[in-house]
Amino acid sequence: MVRDLETALLRSFVTAVRAGSISRGAAALGQTQPALSQQLRRLESAVGRPLLHRSPSGVSPTRAGEELLPYAERILSLCAQALAETGRALTGHCRVGLLEDLSASRLSQALADLARLHPGATLEVLSLSSAEMREAYGAGRVQLVLDHVLDVPGPPRWTVRRPLTWAMGPGVEAEADPLPVVLFSNPCFWRTSVLEALERAGRRWRVAFESNSLAGVLAAVRAGLGVAALMPANVEPAMACHDAGALPALPDVELALARHPRTEGDLLVDAVETALRRMV
Repeated sequence: MVRDLETALLRSFVTAVRAGSISRGAAALGQTQPALSQQLRRLESAVGRPLLHRSPSGVSPTRAGEELLPYAERILSLCAQALAETGRALTGHCRVGLLEDLSASRLSQALADLARLHPGATLEVLSLSSAEMREAYGAGRVQLVLDHVLDVPGPPRWTVRRPLTWAMGPGVEAEADPLPVVLFSNPCFWRTSVLEALERAGRRWRVAFESNSLAGVLAAVRAGLGVAALMPANVEPAMACHDAGALPALPDVELALARHPRTEGDLLVDAVETALRRMV
């Protein structure tokens, strides 16, 4: 018997994970909490494995949930793009400036999918320093920039808040005193807030490793040097911290999108902005 994954169930799962709780996910979908819980159980039954850790503080994906999440997000993105773009061929060139943490995530895959739907269009993703991004945006070489709200080079068209989550290296104990922490080098807009969260929780910490790149931070966590605060899309399954109560809650990250004013009415840029908003 062929098993299918209903897009409605996948949307319920993705929304619950993004919201961090079933009640907030239900509110975002305009549903009741029992209705969303039932849909999540149906999806778990279809997959044959538990997808969420449930606790009084909210929900987080299990190992199976982490494996399903990028596929679910990609399926939903492709469905939305197919409905919006079928029969409308897009051409041109669009450059997108992304925060490095986003350029390494599912957003790049969503843009690649959009490019495959429109072979006459060329999409380019850039990850530059704030100064370089402002210069490129000001010169019109970059049409869209999705970055931290304080770093976007133009007036934000929209903003969104996304959570950070702890990534833990092998052999690292969440109760370690002091806690070994892997950090992004300055300037990093969430470095200070993460350390402040540890201070408020009364946790002693030490800097075990610093890097100015996501690749460096991930490599240090994989090597078991400590814990790091990352965007959920960049936390590899082996890095998941299932003992959420052992570490303090992390602050959200506020992201914003700036669009160059000379691109108004450009259908390709419209489509790329829509794809980013659906996936971020």
